[in-house]
Amino acid sequence: MTRLGTGGLCGIGISLACFLLTALMGPSVFQPELGGAAAEPPYSLTLRPTPHLVIGLVAAGVAAGTAGLGLCLAAVRRGWRVRALPVAAAGMLAAVAFMMMPPVGSTDHLNYASYGRMAATGHDPYETSAAELSHDPVAGAPEEWRTTPSVYGPIATGEQALAAWIGGGSVRLTVFVLSVANTLAFAATALILYRTARSEERRLRTALLWTCNPLVLFHLIAGAHNDVLAIAPMVAALAVFSGHARPGRRLAGLPRPLAAGVLAGVGAAVKLPAALVVGGPAWALVRGTWEGRIRRSAAGLVALLGGAGAVAALSYLVAGPHALDQVREASGMVSFATPWHLLDDWFGRGARRDVIKTGALLLGLLLFVLLVRTLPRDNTPPGTGEASARDGETQRVAAALVLAWLFAAPYALPWYDGFAWALLALLPWTRVDGILLAHTAALSFAYLPARAPARISLPDDLSWLFTFVRPTLVPWTLVALLLILVVQCLRFSGRAPATGRPRRASAGSPG
Repeated sequence: MTRLGTGGLCGIGISLACFLLTALMGPSVFQPELGGAAAEPPYSLTLRPTPHLVIGLVAAGVAAGTAGLGLCLAAVRRGWRVRALPVAAAGMLAAVAFMMMPPVGSTDHLNYASYGRMAATGHDPYETSAAELSHDPVAGAPEEWRTTPSVYGPIATGEQALAAWIGGGSVRLTVFVLSVANTLAFAATALILYRTARSEERRLRTALLWTCNPLVLFHLIAGAHNDVLAIAPMVAALAVFSGHARPGRRLAGLPRPLAAGVLAGVGAAVKLPAALVVGGPAWALVRGTWEGRIRRSAAGLVALLGGAGAVAALSYLVAGPHALDQVREASGMVSFATPWHLLDDWFGRGARRDVIKTGALLLGLLLFVLLVRTLPRDNTPPGTGEASARDGETQRVAAALVLAWLFAAPYALPWYDGFAWALLALLPWTRVDGILLAHTAALSFAYLPARAPARISLPDDLSWLFTFVRPTLVPWTLVALLLILVVQCLRFSGRAPATGRPRRASAGSPG
Protein backbone atom coordinates (compact mmCIF):
# COMPACT_ATOMS: atom_id res chain seq x y z
CA MET A 1 0.00 0.00 0.00
CA THR A 2 2.77 2.43 1.00
CA ARG A 3 4.89 1.29 -1.95
CA LEU A 4 1.97 1.86 -4.29
CA GLY A 5 1.46 5.43 -3.08
CA THR A 6 5.18 6.21 -3.05
CA GLY A 7 5.50 4.83 -6.57
CA GLY A 8 2.60 7.01 -7.65
CA LEU A 9 4.21 10.15 -6.24
CA CYS A 10 7.46 9.23 -8.00
CA GLY A 11 5.55 8.85 -11.28
CA ILE A 12 4.01 12.30 -10.81
CA GLY A 13 7.47 13.75 -10.10
CA ILE A 14 8.97 12.13 -13.22
CA SER A 15 6.07 13.42 -15.28
CA LEU A 16 6.51 17.00 -14.08
CA ALA A 17 10.27 16.77 -14.68
CA CYS A 18 9.65 15.72 -18.31
CA PHE A 19 7.26 18.63 -18.86
CA LEU A 20 9.53 21.15 -17.15
CA LEU A 21 12.53 20.03 -19.22
CA THR A 22 10.50 20.36 -22.42
CA ALA A 23 9.61 23.95 -21.54
CA LEU A 24 13.13 24.81 -20.36
CA MET A 25 14.86 23.66 -23.56
CA GLY A 26 13.23 26.45 -25.54
CA PRO A 27 11.68 26.70 -29.02
CA SER A 28 10.72 23.35 -30.52
CA VAL A 29 7.76 21.62 -32.13
CA PHE A 30 6.12 21.98 -28.71
CA GLN A 31 7.10 25.58 -28.09
CA PRO A 32 6.64 28.38 -30.65
CA GLU A 33 9.13 31.23 -30.57
CA LEU A 34 8.03 34.41 -28.82
CA GLY A 35 8.89 37.81 -30.22
CA GLY A 36 10.32 40.41 -27.84
CA ALA A 37 13.47 41.25 -25.92
CA ALA A 38 15.37 38.26 -24.53
CA ALA A 39 15.62 40.00 -21.14
CA GLU A 40 11.83 39.93 -20.75
CA PRO A 41 10.06 37.01 -19.12
CA PRO A 42 9.26 34.19 -19.68
CA TYR A 43 12.69 32.57 -19.86
CA SER A 44 14.11 29.42 -21.44
CA LEU A 45 17.23 28.07 -23.05
CA THR A 46 17.66 27.88 -26.82
CA LEU A 47 18.81 24.29 -27.25
CA ARG A 48 16.69 23.67 -30.38
CA PRO A 49 15.78 20.07 -29.41
CA THR A 50 14.74 17.67 -32.15
CA PRO A 51 11.07 16.77 -32.66
CA HIS A 52 11.82 13.18 -31.63
CA LEU A 53 13.30 14.30 -28.31
CA VAL A 54 10.54 16.67 -27.22
CA ILE A 55 7.68 14.48 -28.42
CA GLY A 56 9.30 11.56 -26.64
CA LEU A 57 9.71 13.62 -23.47
CA VAL A 58 6.09 14.77 -23.45
CA ALA A 59 4.80 11.28 -24.27
CA ALA A 60 6.89 9.92 -21.39
CA GLY A 61 5.54 12.68 -19.15
CA VAL A 62 1.94 11.86 -20.04
CA ALA A 63 2.53 8.14 -19.48
CA ALA A 64 4.37 8.66 -16.17
CA GLY A 65 1.81 11.18 -14.93
CA THR A 66 -1.11 8.93 -15.84
CA ALA A 67 0.49 5.91 -14.18
CA GLY A 68 1.58 7.93 -11.15
CA LEU A 69 -1.81 9.46 -10.49
CA GLY A 70 -3.50 6.14 -11.16
CA LEU A 71 -1.25 4.43 -8.59
CA CYS A 72 -2.01 7.15 -6.04
CA LEU A 73 -5.76 6.71 -6.58
CA ALA A 74 -5.43 2.93 -6.20
CA ALA A 75 -3.33 3.34 -3.05
CA VAL A 76 -5.84 5.71 -1.47
CA ARG A 77 -8.65 3.21 -2.08
CA ARG A 78 -6.55 0.66 -0.14
CA GLY A 79 -6.06 2.99 2.81
CA TRP A 80 -2.83 4.84 1.94
CA ARG A 81 -2.59 8.40 3.23
CA VAL A 82 0.01 11.12 3.05
CA ARG A 83 -0.10 14.71 4.24
CA ALA A 84 -1.93 16.86 1.72
CA LEU A 85 -0.10 20.15 2.26
CA PRO A 86 3.33 19.05 0.93
CA VAL A 87 1.68 17.51 -2.13
CA ALA A 88 -0.27 20.72 -2.79
CA ALA A 89 2.85 22.83 -2.20
CA ALA A 90 4.82 20.76 -4.72
CA GLY A 91 2.08 21.33 -7.30
CA MET A 92 2.12 25.08 -6.72
CA LEU A 93 5.92 25.21 -7.04
CA ALA A 94 5.64 23.38 -10.35
CA ALA A 95 2.95 25.84 -11.48
CA VAL A 96 5.18 28.84 -10.69
CA ALA A 97 8.08 27.19 -12.56
CA PHE A 98 5.87 26.63 -15.62
CA MET A 99 4.69 30.26 -15.38
CA MET A 100 8.28 31.50 -15.68
CA MET A 101 8.88 29.53 -18.90
CA PRO A 102 7.29 29.91 -22.34
CA PRO A 103 4.06 27.94 -22.92
CA VAL A 104 4.28 24.52 -24.54
CA GLY A 105 1.89 22.23 -26.40
CA SER A 106 -0.11 24.56 -28.62
CA THR A 107 -0.10 28.11 -29.96
CA ASP A 108 -3.33 29.25 -28.32
CA HIS A 109 -1.46 31.78 -26.19
CA LEU A 110 -0.48 33.60 -29.39
CA ASN A 111 -4.16 33.90 -30.25
CA TYR A 112 -4.94 35.25 -26.77
CA ALA A 113 -2.19 37.85 -27.12
CA SER A 114 -3.44 38.78 -30.60
CA TYR A 115 -7.05 39.30 -29.50
CA GLY A 116 -5.87 41.32 -26.51
CA ARG A 117 -3.74 43.52 -28.74
CA MET A 118 -6.71 44.10 -31.04
CA ALA A 119 -8.89 45.20 -28.14
CA ALA A 120 -6.12 47.37 -26.66
CA THR A 121 -5.58 49.16 -29.98
CA GLY A 122 -9.24 49.85 -30.72
CA HIS A 123 -10.07 46.91 -32.99
CA ASP A 124 -12.98 44.55 -32.36
CA PRO A 125 -11.49 41.08 -31.80
CA TYR A 126 -14.91 39.57 -32.56
CA GLU A 127 -14.84 40.78 -36.17
CA THR A 128 -11.10 41.24 -36.79
CA SER A 129 -8.60 38.51 -37.60
CA ALA A 130 -4.85 38.24 -37.18
CA ALA A 131 -4.41 38.11 -40.95
CA GLU A 132 -5.87 41.60 -41.23
CA LEU A 133 -3.23 42.96 -38.80
CA SER A 134 -0.24 40.94 -39.96
CA HIS A 135 1.95 44.05 -39.72
CA ASP A 136 1.45 44.25 -35.93
CA PRO A 137 4.10 42.26 -33.98
CA VAL A 138 1.52 41.01 -31.46
CA ALA A 139 -1.82 41.02 -33.27
CA GLY A 140 -0.22 39.32 -36.27
CA ALA A 141 1.69 36.71 -34.25
CA PRO A 142 -0.70 33.70 -34.35
CA GLU A 143 0.34 30.65 -36.34
CA GLU A 144 -3.13 29.09 -36.55
CA TRP A 145 -6.69 30.45 -36.73
CA ARG A 146 -5.24 33.50 -38.45
CA THR A 147 -8.47 34.27 -40.28
CA THR A 148 -10.74 33.56 -37.28
CA PRO A 149 -11.98 36.26 -34.90
CA SER A 150 -12.16 35.56 -31.17
CA VAL A 151 -14.38 32.80 -29.78
CA TYR A 152 -13.65 33.72 -26.16
CA GLY A 153 -15.95 35.47 -23.74
CA PRO A 154 -15.85 39.20 -22.99
CA ILE A 155 -14.15 38.83 -19.61
CA ALA A 156 -11.43 36.69 -21.20
CA THR A 157 -11.01 39.38 -23.85
CA GLY A 158 -10.74 42.03 -21.14
CA GLU A 159 -7.98 40.05 -19.42
CA GLN A 160 -6.21 39.62 -22.76
CA ALA A 161 -6.50 43.35 -23.44
CA LEU A 162 -4.96 44.17 -20.05
CA ALA A 163 -2.08 41.77 -20.76
CA ALA A 164 -1.55 43.37 -24.18
CA TRP A 165 -1.58 46.86 -22.64
CA ILE A 166 1.09 45.83 -20.12
CA GLY A 167 3.09 43.96 -22.76
CA GLY A 168 3.00 46.77 -25.30
CA GLY A 169 4.51 45.59 -28.58
CA SER A 170 6.13 42.50 -27.04
CA VAL A 171 4.57 39.09 -27.61
CA ARG A 172 6.86 37.65 -24.94
CA LEU A 173 5.78 40.03 -22.17
CA THR A 174 2.11 39.84 -23.15
CA VAL A 175 2.18 36.05 -22.96
CA PHE A 176 3.93 36.22 -19.59
CA VAL A 177 1.20 38.43 -18.13
CA LEU A 178 -1.39 35.96 -19.41
CA SER A 179 0.52 33.11 -17.74
CA VAL A 180 0.64 35.00 -14.45
CA ALA A 181 -3.15 35.48 -14.56
CA ASN A 182 -3.65 31.77 -15.29
CA THR A 183 -1.39 30.76 -12.41
CA LEU A 184 -3.22 33.07 -10.00
CA ALA A 185 -6.55 31.56 -11.08
CA PHE A 186 -5.09 28.06 -10.65
CA ALA A 187 -3.85 28.97 -7.16
CA ALA A 188 -7.22 30.48 -6.22
CA THR A 189 -8.97 27.29 -7.30
CA ALA A 190 -6.49 25.18 -5.33
CA LEU A 191 -7.03 27.32 -2.22
CA ILE A 192 -10.83 27.11 -2.45
CA LEU A 193 -10.72 23.35 -2.92
CA TYR A 194 -8.28 22.91 -0.04
CA ARG A 195 -10.13 25.20 2.38
CA THR A 196 -13.56 23.73 1.67
CA ALA A 197 -12.35 20.14 2.22
CA ARG A 198 -13.63 18.93 5.59
CA SER A 199 -10.96 16.34 6.34
CA GLU A 200 -7.32 15.58 5.66
CA GLU A 201 -8.40 12.75 3.36
CA ARG A 202 -10.44 15.16 1.26
CA ARG A 203 -7.58 17.69 1.22
CA LEU A 204 -5.36 14.96 -0.20
CA ARG A 205 -7.97 14.38 -2.88
CA THR A 206 -7.95 18.04 -3.91
CA ALA A 207 -4.15 18.03 -4.00
CA LEU A 208 -3.97 14.93 -6.19
CA LEU A 209 -6.84 15.69 -8.55
CA TRP A 210 -6.11 19.39 -9.03
CA THR A 211 -3.09 21.08 -7.47
CA CYS A 212 -0.51 18.37 -8.18
CA ASN A 213 -2.25 16.63 -11.06
CA PRO A 214 0.51 16.50 -13.71
CA LEU A 215 -1.88 16.48 -16.67
CA VAL A 216 -3.80 19.49 -15.33
CA LEU A 217 -0.54 21.35 -14.69
CA PHE A 218 0.76 20.51 -18.16
CA HIS A 219 -2.31 21.57 -20.10
CA LEU A 220 -3.62 24.51 -18.08
CA ILE A 221 -0.43 26.07 -16.71
CA ALA A 222 2.44 24.89 -18.91
CA GLY A 223 0.12 25.20 -21.91
CA ALA A 224 -1.22 28.58 -20.70
CA HIS A 225 -4.81 27.77 -21.64
CA ASN A 226 -7.36 30.27 -20.39
CA ASP A 227 -9.86 27.57 -19.34
CA VAL A 228 -8.52 27.97 -15.80
CA LEU A 229 -9.90 31.53 -15.76
CA ALA A 230 -13.39 30.06 -16.16
CA ILE A 231 -12.79 27.18 -13.73
CA ALA A 232 -11.87 29.43 -10.79
CA PRO A 233 -15.24 31.28 -10.64
CA MET A 234 -17.06 27.97 -11.24
CA VAL A 235 -15.51 26.44 -8.13
CA ALA A 236 -15.99 29.68 -6.21
CA ALA A 237 -19.69 29.69 -7.15
CA LEU A 238 -20.19 26.23 -5.62
CA ALA A 239 -18.17 27.18 -2.53
CA VAL A 240 -20.23 30.34 -2.04
CA PHE A 241 -23.52 28.56 -2.58
CA SER A 242 -22.61 25.96 0.02
CA GLY A 243 -23.64 28.41 2.75
CA HIS A 244 -26.98 29.37 1.22
CA ALA A 245 -29.10 27.37 3.64
CA ARG A 246 -27.55 28.86 6.76
CA PRO A 247 -29.54 31.84 8.05
CA GLY A 248 -27.85 35.21 8.02
CA ARG A 249 -24.88 34.10 5.93
CA ARG A 250 -24.19 36.52 3.10
CA LEU A 251 -21.22 37.34 0.89
CA ALA A 252 -20.23 40.98 0.42
CA GLY A 253 -23.78 41.94 1.37
CA LEU A 254 -25.31 39.69 -1.29
CA PRO A 255 -27.51 36.64 -0.64
CA ARG A 256 -25.42 33.58 -1.35
CA PRO A 257 -27.54 32.29 -4.27
CA LEU A 258 -27.16 35.69 -5.95
CA ALA A 259 -23.40 35.77 -5.27
CA ALA A 260 -23.06 32.23 -6.63
CA GLY A 261 -25.00 33.23 -9.74
CA VAL A 262 -22.77 36.26 -10.29
CA LEU A 263 -19.64 34.07 -10.07
CA ALA A 264 -21.13 31.52 -12.47
CA GLY A 265 -21.92 34.37 -14.86
CA VAL A 266 -18.31 35.52 -14.67
CA GLY A 267 -17.17 32.00 -15.62
CA ALA A 268 -19.61 31.89 -18.54
CA ALA A 269 -18.28 35.26 -19.72
CA VAL A 270 -14.85 33.66 -19.97
CA LYS A 271 -16.01 30.41 -21.61
CA LEU A 272 -19.65 29.52 -22.08
CA PRO A 273 -19.44 25.89 -20.82
CA ALA A 274 -18.76 27.29 -17.34
CA ALA A 275 -22.48 28.12 -17.21
CA LEU A 276 -23.13 24.40 -16.61
CA VAL A 277 -22.15 24.87 -12.97
CA VAL A 278 -25.42 26.71 -12.36
CA GLY A 279 -27.19 23.37 -12.72
CA GLY A 280 -25.95 22.17 -9.34
CA PRO A 281 -27.32 25.03 -7.19
CA ALA A 282 -30.47 25.21 -9.34
CA TRP A 283 -31.11 21.50 -8.72
CA ALA A 284 -30.79 22.05 -4.95
CA LEU A 285 -33.15 25.01 -5.00
CA VAL A 286 -35.76 23.27 -7.14
CA ARG A 287 -35.53 20.29 -4.83
CA GLY A 288 -36.15 22.66 -1.94
CA THR A 289 -39.52 23.60 -3.44
CA TRP A 290 -40.41 19.90 -3.58
CA GLU A 291 -39.56 19.59 0.10
CA GLY A 292 -41.87 22.42 1.14
CA ARG A 293 -39.47 25.40 1.31
CA ILE A 294 -41.23 26.94 -1.67
CA ARG A 295 -40.95 30.64 -0.93
CA ARG A 296 -37.33 30.59 0.14
CA SER A 297 -36.16 28.25 -2.63
CA ALA A 298 -38.06 30.12 -5.36
CA ALA A 299 -36.47 33.40 -4.28
CA GLY A 300 -33.04 31.73 -4.26
CA LEU A 301 -33.59 30.27 -7.72
CA VAL A 302 -34.56 33.67 -9.12
CA ALA A 303 -31.48 35.24 -7.50
CA LEU A 304 -29.18 32.50 -8.78
CA LEU A 305 -30.38 32.52 -12.38
CA GLY A 306 -30.85 36.27 -12.40
CA GLY A 307 -27.31 36.90 -11.16
CA ALA A 308 -25.75 34.51 -13.67
CA GLY A 309 -27.88 35.76 -16.56
CA ALA A 310 -27.36 39.43 -15.76
CA VAL A 311 -23.56 39.18 -15.61
CA ALA A 312 -23.27 37.06 -18.75
CA ALA A 313 -25.80 39.13 -20.73
CA LEU A 314 -24.28 42.46 -19.70
CA SER A 315 -20.78 41.23 -20.58
CA TYR A 316 -21.82 40.11 -24.06
CA LEU A 317 -23.85 43.28 -24.65
CA VAL A 318 -20.83 45.43 -23.81
CA ALA A 319 -18.67 43.28 -26.10
CA GLY A 320 -20.83 44.17 -29.08
CA PRO A 321 -23.07 42.46 -31.64
CA HIS A 322 -20.40 40.10 -32.97
CA ALA A 323 -19.36 38.59 -29.61
CA LEU A 324 -21.23 35.34 -30.24
CA ASP A 325 -20.54 34.98 -33.97
CA GLN A 326 -17.66 32.54 -33.59
CA VAL A 327 -19.41 30.68 -30.77
CA ARG A 328 -22.28 29.88 -33.15
CA GLU A 329 -19.80 28.82 -35.82
CA ALA A 330 -17.80 26.66 -33.39
CA SER A 331 -20.95 24.87 -32.22
CA GLY A 332 -20.91 22.86 -35.44
CA MET A 333 -17.25 21.88 -35.29
CA VAL A 334 -15.99 18.33 -34.74
CA SER A 335 -12.44 17.79 -33.51
CA PHE A 336 -10.30 14.98 -34.92
CA ALA A 337 -9.81 13.06 -31.68
CA THR A 338 -13.46 12.64 -30.67
CA PRO A 339 -15.62 9.60 -31.48
CA TRP A 340 -17.89 11.85 -33.55
CA HIS A 341 -15.07 12.27 -36.05
CA LEU A 342 -15.56 8.61 -36.99
CA LEU A 343 -18.92 9.57 -38.52
CA ASP A 344 -17.26 11.86 -41.05
CA ASP A 345 -17.31 9.25 -43.79
CA TRP A 346 -20.89 8.19 -43.09
CA PHE A 347 -22.69 11.48 -43.64
CA GLY A 348 -22.35 14.51 -45.87
CA ARG A 349 -21.03 17.65 -44.17
CA GLY A 350 -24.38 19.44 -43.86
CA ALA A 351 -26.22 16.36 -42.62
CA ARG A 352 -23.35 15.43 -40.35
CA ARG A 353 -23.59 18.63 -38.36
CA ASP A 354 -27.29 18.15 -37.65
CA VAL A 355 -26.92 14.44 -36.87
CA ILE A 356 -23.92 14.97 -34.62
CA LYS A 357 -25.47 17.90 -32.75
CA THR A 358 -28.61 15.89 -32.06
CA GLY A 359 -26.64 12.77 -31.15
CA ALA A 360 -24.34 14.69 -28.80
CA LEU A 361 -27.30 16.29 -27.04
CA LEU A 362 -29.07 12.96 -26.53
CA LEU A 363 -25.88 11.25 -25.40
CA GLY A 364 -25.15 14.09 -22.98
CA LEU A 365 -28.62 13.81 -21.43
CA LEU A 366 -28.25 10.05 -21.06
CA LEU A 367 -24.83 10.39 -19.45
CA PHE A 368 -26.11 13.05 -17.06
CA VAL A 369 -28.94 10.80 -15.88
CA LEU A 370 -26.49 7.93 -15.35
CA LEU A 371 -23.80 10.03 -13.69
CA VAL A 372 -26.12 11.86 -11.33
CA ARG A 373 -27.19 8.44 -10.00
CA THR A 374 -23.63 7.08 -9.90
CA LEU A 375 -21.41 9.82 -8.50
CA PRO A 376 -21.10 9.29 -4.75
CA ARG A 377 -23.21 11.21 -2.31
CA ASP A 378 -21.16 12.99 0.29
CA ASN A 379 -20.89 11.14 3.57
CA THR A 380 -22.08 13.92 5.86
CA PRO A 381 -20.21 13.84 9.18
CA PRO A 382 -22.43 13.53 12.25
CA GLY A 383 -23.67 16.85 13.55
CA THR A 384 -23.05 18.82 10.35
CA GLY A 385 -26.75 18.81 9.53
CA GLU A 386 -28.97 18.80 6.48
CA ALA A 387 -27.22 21.77 4.84
CA SER A 388 -23.95 19.87 4.36
CA ALA A 389 -25.75 16.97 2.70
CA ARG A 390 -27.48 19.40 0.36
CA ASP A 391 -24.14 21.02 -0.47
CA GLY A 392 -22.76 17.62 -1.50
CA GLU A 393 -25.78 17.07 -3.72
CA THR A 394 -25.17 20.45 -5.38
CA GLN A 395 -21.57 19.57 -6.18
CA ARG A 396 -22.50 16.10 -7.40
CA VAL A 397 -25.06 17.41 -9.90
CA ALA A 398 -22.68 20.10 -11.17
CA ALA A 399 -19.95 17.49 -11.69
CA ALA A 400 -22.39 15.19 -13.52
CA LEU A 401 -23.35 17.99 -15.93
CA VAL A 402 -19.73 18.84 -16.73
CA LEU A 403 -18.67 15.21 -17.15
CA ALA A 404 -21.65 14.51 -19.43
CA TRP A 405 -20.66 17.49 -21.59
CA LEU A 406 -17.01 16.41 -21.84
CA PHE A 407 -17.75 12.80 -22.78
CA ALA A 408 -20.50 13.71 -25.27
CA ALA A 409 -19.05 16.85 -26.89
CA PRO A 410 -18.18 16.69 -30.61
CA TYR A 411 -15.32 19.13 -30.06
CA ALA A 412 -12.95 18.23 -27.23
CA LEU A 413 -9.36 19.07 -26.37
CA PRO A 414 -7.34 17.72 -23.43
CA TRP A 415 -7.32 20.98 -21.48
CA TYR A 416 -11.13 21.03 -21.41
CA ASP A 417 -10.95 18.17 -18.91
CA GLY A 418 -9.73 20.68 -16.34
CA PHE A 419 -13.38 21.63 -15.76
CA ALA A 420 -14.16 18.10 -14.61
CA TRP A 421 -11.01 17.63 -12.52
CA ALA A 422 -11.84 20.70 -10.45
CA LEU A 423 -15.43 19.61 -9.78
CA LEU A 424 -14.55 15.96 -9.10
CA ALA A 425 -12.09 17.22 -6.47
CA LEU A 426 -15.11 18.45 -4.50
CA LEU A 427 -16.57 14.93 -4.28
CA PRO A 428 -15.57 11.80 -2.37
CA TRP A 429 -13.42 9.17 -4.10
CA THR A 430 -15.23 7.70 -7.10
CA ARG A 431 -14.69 5.15 -9.85
CA VAL A 432 -15.16 7.91 -12.40
CA ASP A 433 -11.76 9.32 -11.35
CA GLY A 434 -9.91 6.59 -13.23
CA ILE A 435 -12.10 6.92 -16.31
CA LEU A 436 -11.50 10.68 -16.47
CA LEU A 437 -7.78 10.06 -16.05
CA ALA A 438 -7.81 7.71 -19.05
CA HIS A 439 -9.87 10.26 -21.02
CA THR A 440 -7.40 13.08 -20.36
CA ALA A 441 -4.44 10.83 -21.12
CA ALA A 442 -5.93 9.66 -24.43
CA LEU A 443 -6.59 13.23 -25.57
CA SER A 444 -3.09 14.21 -24.44
CA PHE A 445 -1.55 11.54 -26.66
CA ALA A 446 -3.80 12.73 -29.51
CA TYR A 447 -2.24 16.18 -29.43
CA LEU A 448 1.50 15.52 -29.51
CA PRO A 449 1.71 18.43 -30.14
CA ALA A 450 -1.45 20.51 -30.65
CA ARG A 451 0.05 22.42 -33.58
CA ALA A 452 -0.56 22.22 -37.31
CA PRO A 453 1.93 19.80 -38.94
CA ALA A 454 2.62 22.25 -41.75
CA ARG A 455 3.81 24.87 -39.25
CA ILE A 456 6.33 22.66 -37.42
CA SER A 457 7.95 20.64 -40.22
CA LEU A 458 7.29 17.32 -38.53
CA PRO A 459 9.60 14.54 -39.81
CA ASP A 460 7.95 11.95 -42.05
CA ASP A 461 8.60 9.15 -39.57
CA LEU A 462 6.39 10.94 -37.02
CA SER A 463 3.52 11.71 -39.38
CA TRP A 464 1.56 8.73 -38.00
CA LEU A 465 0.83 10.85 -34.92
CA PHE A 466 -1.41 13.02 -37.12
CA THR A 467 -2.61 10.41 -39.61
CA PHE A 468 -3.36 7.49 -37.29
CA VAL A 469 -3.16 8.31 -33.56
CA ARG A 470 -5.23 11.50 -33.58
CA PRO A 471 -7.99 10.66 -36.10
CA THR A 472 -8.30 6.89 -35.56
CA LEU A 473 -6.66 5.36 -32.47
CA VAL A 474 -7.76 7.96 -29.93
CA PRO A 475 -11.39 8.26 -31.15
CA TRP A 476 -11.82 4.48 -30.83
CA THR A 477 -10.16 4.62 -27.41
CA LEU A 478 -12.69 7.24 -26.34
CA VAL A 479 -15.51 5.04 -27.64
CA ALA A 480 -14.22 2.26 -25.38
CA LEU A 481 -14.00 4.65 -22.42
CA LEU A 482 -17.53 5.83 -23.07
CA LEU A 483 -18.78 2.24 -22.98
CA ILE A 484 -16.84 1.60 -19.78
CA LEU A 485 -18.37 4.71 -18.22
CA VAL A 486 -21.90 3.61 -19.13
CA VAL A 487 -21.30 0.08 -17.80
CA GLN A 488 -19.84 1.43 -14.57
CA CYS A 489 -22.81 3.76 -14.14
CA LEU A 490 -25.32 0.96 -14.72
CA ARG A 491 -23.42 -1.36 -12.44
CA PHE A 492 -22.71 0.92 -9.50
CA SER A 493 -25.53 3.51 -9.57
CA GLY A 494 -26.15 4.90 -6.13
CA ARG A 495 -23.20 3.17 -4.46
CA ALA A 496 -19.94 4.89 -3.65
CA PRO A 497 -16.70 2.91 -3.89
CA ALA A 498 -15.23 1.83 -0.62
CA THR A 499 -12.02 3.50 0.42
CA GLY A 500 -9.71 1.96 2.90
CA ARG A 501 -9.19 3.41 6.33
CA PRO A 502 -5.62 4.19 7.36
CA ARG A 503 -4.36 1.80 9.97
CA ARG A 504 -3.39 3.14 13.37
CA ALA A 505 0.33 3.87 13.29
CA SER A 506 2.57 1.72 15.44
CA ALA A 507 6.26 1.56 16.06
CA GLY A 508 6.69 -1.01 13.33
CA SER A 509 4.36 0.41 10.71
CA PRO A 510 4.94 3.28 8.26
CA GLY A 511 3.26 6.60 9.12
